[in-house]
Amino acid sequence: MAGARLSGDVTALWGEVAGAVAAGRRFAGLSGTARPEGLVLSAHLAGAEGVTVAETVLPATATGYPALTPRLGAAFWYEREIADMFGVIPEGHPRPEPLLLPQSPEGALWPRPGKPGGPEAIEPDPRALPLHVTGRGLFTIPHGPVRSGVVESIEYLVETPGEDIPHLNMRVFYKHRGLEKRFEGMTAADGVLLAERVEGTATVAHALACCHALERIAGAEVPWPAALVRVLHAELERLACHLDAAVRLADAAGLAVATARFGWHKERVLRLVSRACGSRFGRGVVVPGGVSRLPLTGPAELLAGIGTLEKAVTADVATLMGTASFLDRLRRTGPLAPERAREHGALGPVGKASGYSDDAREFRPYDAYPSLGLRQPAPRPAGDALDRLRVRWDEVSQSFHLLRQVADELAEAPAGPLRAGCDVADGRAVGWAEAPQGEVLYDLRLERGRITRCRPRSASFHNLVLMHELFAGDILTDFPFIEASLGLSVAGVAR
Repeated sequence: MAGARLSGDVTALWGEVAGAVAAGRRFAGLSGTARPEGLVLSAHLAGAEGVTVAETVLPATATGYPALTPRLGAAFWYEREIADMFGVIPEGHPRPEPLLLPQSPEGALWPRPGKPGGPEAIEPDPRALPLHVTGRGLFTIPHGPVRSGVVESIEYLVETPGEDIPHLNMRVFYKHRGLEKRFEGMTAADGVLLAERVEGTATVAHALACCHALERIAGAEVPWPAALVRVLHAELERLACHLDAAVRLADAAGLAVATARFGWHKERVLRLVSRACGSRFGRGVVVPGGVSRLPLTGPAELLAGIGTLEKAVTADVATLMGTASFLDRLRRTGPLAPERAREHGALGPVGKASGYSDDAREFRPYDAYPSLGLRQPAPRPAGDALDRLRVRWDEVSQSFHLLRQVADELAEAPAGPLRAGCDVADGRAVGWAEAPQGEVLYDLRLERGRITRCRPRSASFHNLVLMHELFAGDILTDFPFIEASLGLSVAGVAR
């Protein structure tokens, strides 16, 4: 792949990655791929020119490698995932326990994405997680994996003396679906259908990132009307997700009217999406090379719906953000320091609320975004749950602005094809898109027209690890506000 660099060994690769991060690049992820020559470790680095890959190959007989995490803390979950998937241990990792696929102590089998063949059996792990805080009066509260409502399956293990939270553990493996192995052997078109289902709250963003990788392999240019339709559905998805975060925060505060109002606004967005394409989640719209169709609703109807919705949402946002009891629950709750956000490369609203932004729509623009004049709001420095909500309101306002522009442009766009040719047999590329939660990455390889490796990385996987730090030091009753303010998806973590 263009931009991929092969380092001599793991130590050299880690030096290259650490040097690039120190020079201003963002660490965007780490993954493994089983190849005939051994385990390929791929580090992704994001910058203004795009996302590049630096790699090295571990011998097939290797059982471990020097860990990157002691040098770059953002690799903490990535290396644990590699251990779960391939059985290769990051030596020197501060906490090498299973993360996504807990293995039995003896005779563990590994999925090994990239290796031909189906997924291997995974046995449950009967071992308890180690305690990090011990002493007189300390105990552990298990919260989940099954909780009230429709919250996704995750177990939080709260280590506490009663109210304050010295430490939080998480088990996220209850949601694992083995999607990386399911991609293998699929055609490109079928791969996009699966990508739409990796993380339902970011259906469009995942389809875009997957298609961007395919289009880079093929050298395809998306037609202008199709680029506009892609932005339309991406921004409607952003509205729905940000309104959902407001619903969850209002519910945590016991504000029944606000919960109902913002729930209704989210429903109106989903109905607008459904009228435009036939799916409430925007599925089937984004395809390799463009889009499947123009919106079923005309530009005038889109403008009318967007205008009515914006007026109602703006009024209710003003009321909610003028409610002192609500603001008091969010202010100084779950803070993330700006230096920590930059060090980790925090994505989406989580990073922006701590003064750090690397929005792919602005810094690595795609589709119609370069021509629409994206107006980035001023960063928020406090890094607490309140600023994370304020960032979402800034993005909601931005989305309404972009949607009006898109509707106007679609009314004037000349008739023409909606798809470019995107047939390709072999190649590898990285595609990206800015989901409501932050950047989504797809590292995808095709061989003889079939997917042999597809590694989706959601913003949820990159950001949720910070929950350990945001909750530590707060109190039990702050938990729902911190979790809701992150706005992340467990399905996007466990895959």
